[in-house]
Parts: sequence; structure tokens; C-alpha cells
Amino acid sequence: MYKVKVYVTLRESVLDPQGGAVKRALHTKGYKEVEEVRIGKYMELTLTDTSDVEKRIDEMCSKLLANTVIEDYRYEIEEGVTS
Repeated sequence: MYKVKVYVTLRESVLDPQGGAVKRALHTKGYKEVEEVRIGKYMELTLTDTSDVEKRIDEMCSKLLANTVIEDYRYEIEEGVTS
């Protein structure tokens, strides 16, 4: 079994209005040291043993989990995870 942690974020070139709203709210609360906020998604997947885990995860991310036109993704794979 594999546990995969997937992180999806907007590309640097893409405006992040939600991140901007959070930044303004933090400034309003007195956290003026915050320079930038980028909002993203985090997912955990548990996979059964498969011959090519990285290839399968790349396919899942590029076809469904991330919009590769405006988002980047990265992932971490943990092997030997039990449920």
C-alpha cells in the first residue's frame, strides 16, 4: 500500500483573489508581516500496490486532480502504509 500526499497550487503567474482576501484579513487582524498568501488544495490518496506508482499519480493529477493550465502539483509517496 502507498499513501500519496498531493499538493495543488495556482501557478505563480495566475492571480489568486482568495489568497489576496486572506492576506487583507490577516493585515486587518494585525499580522502586517504577511507579504503574500497563496491558496491551494491538499489531498491524501491510499493506493494498493501498483507497478508504476509515480506514473499513475502523474496521470491522476494531470487528468483530474489539477487543472494544469493554471495549477501546478507535486506529491509525496509513502510506501508500506497499512490501513
